Amino acid sequence: MTPRARRAIFSLVLFFGVCAVLGTLFQSRVRAQSAEDESQLRDSFKAFTSVYALVEQNYAEPITGDKADTVIYDGAIPGMLRVLDPHSSFHDPKDYAKMQEDQRGHYYGVGMVIQQQEKKIYVVTPYEGTPSFRAGVRPGDIIDSVNGKSSEGLNSEQVAKELKGPKGTHVTLTTIREGQSKPLTFDLVRDEIPHPSVDLKYEIRPGVGYIHLTQFQQTTAKEVDDAIDGFGDLKGLVFDLRGNPGGLLSQAVEVCDHLLARGQTIVSQRGRAYPDQVYTATHGNGGHTFPIVILVNRNTASAAEIVSGALQDHDRALIVGETTFGKGLVQTVYNLSENTGLALTTYHYYTPSGRLIQRDYNGVSLYDYYNHANALPADNTNKEVKLTDSGRTVYGGGGITPDEKIETPKSNPFMDSLLYHYAFFHFAHHYLANRTVTEDFKVDEPVMTEFKAFLTSQNIPWTNEDLTGPIDWIKDNIKAEIMTSQFGQLQGLRVRADWDPMIQKAITYLPEAQALEDSAHKVLAQKAEARSDAN
Repeated sequence: MTPRARRAIFSLVLFFGVCAVLGTLFQSRVRAQSAEDESQLRDSFKAFTSVYALVEQNYAEPITGDKADTVIYDGAIPGMLRVLDPHSSFHDPKDYAKMQEDQRGHYYGVGMVIQQQEKKIYVVTPYEGTPSFRAGVRPGDIIDSVNGKSSEGLNSEQVAKELKGPKGTHVTLTTIREGQSKPLTFDLVRDEIPHPSVDLKYEIRPGVGYIHLTQFQQTTAKEVDDAIDGFGDLKGLVFDLRGNPGGLLSQAVEVCDHLLARGQTIVSQRGRAYPDQVYTATHGNGGHTFPIVILVNRNTASAAEIVSGALQDHDRALIVGETTFGKGLVQTVYNLSENTGLALTTYHYYTPSGRLIQRDYNGVSLYDYYNHANALPADNTNKEVKLTDSGRTVYGGGGITPDEKIETPKSNPFMDSLLYHYAFFHFAHHYLANRTVTEDFKVDEPVMTEFKAFLTSQNIPWTNEDLTGPIDWIKDNIKAEIMTSQFGQLQGLRVRADWDPMIQKAITYLPEAQALEDSAHKVLAQKAEARSDAN
């Protein structure tokens, strides 16, 4: 059998494997198919194989190699799943491996973020404590070669693949750095690179902790617990879930378990292929409580919405920011052949009060769905109404509506231009080419004068009026990039958080969160008393 024939057969087997999973879950497990249903299914399969055969035999160009995979991986299977809902998806071997790596929270390599800019591969930041950071690789370094292989013509994904490898193996990295007369060479030893989901945790005010959570992976609950324990006598917590796309349901449940009282409902799943399931706090917070403000935005989704909804329904946290994304569809990942996976929607999420998290997607294009074109009105009309434990009104059917609105600051065209040109990133390594800074560095007038000259040298147009309006934002970005380059990523993230107007506004709601916490305690006491009287 020719390789071309084998590839075509594998593609068809894979396609029908996906179809079999769908058929098994949504038909056989629910009810026996009628003879008419089975006949229609056979006819549909026959129609697909006929179309595929005609295309494979008669298309203007041979369908070989990667194109044969693309027909199935990027065409037939995604097209079939897209008809079902926006979140059921197929993972080819590369995507499937990346998904597993993200869920584990670690990989093996040298530990740095890289990015392609104008055909050059730049080091964005080395993670602190990793081989690249210890060796002295810096943000702004241009990767010239890896193990003697030039990076010219390679994209960032290809270079990243060269940098990864088994623990303990060596990789030689050559970089070009502004201010250095010749390339720099680093002999790096690959190691396990942790990729924590809590990328920033510190005491943002005396007694007030701040945690930024990027996603929910296998280590998330422990990371959150360790961060809270590390604050000591906590008087309040700002829990930042902005931009968090979700992740593992088990970790969202475990995070809630340590913040709620034992026995409180966290989330329920309802589907038709499996029995409904309710998750409750089995461990509980042991009476250790403190006011919590959760900061969310329109890109807070899935598992992050489960945490927000559960703590809001039990009056355990005050939710501030913007209405969240509204992804309440649960995907179960099925392992298929050749290291591929099918993430198939099998449940809907509901908060403890019974709110449906999922936003309506019927008749909406994927573009409009992901850009919130079909979001429910801001005035809460047409939303389902539910009550929290203490009787507060909350809304469902379109994400988690915040208790207090905080709008994301709007940008203007000049600000967008600076970001588009990576102006702050490139200015930082230009500024540090022949100098160092201390931790008390401030962006003063001489720094701004040099920044203006840099913009001119990079052909980025500006006026004094352009700089005056968003001057605080500009100074914060300059400082954050310089501190990242000089001291590491954590210092840069902290600079941004210290300035961030949404975070600073969220802190002001801690007294309101304390009042909510007091109300939650009262409700729990009343329920305990009622149970005691009943006994």
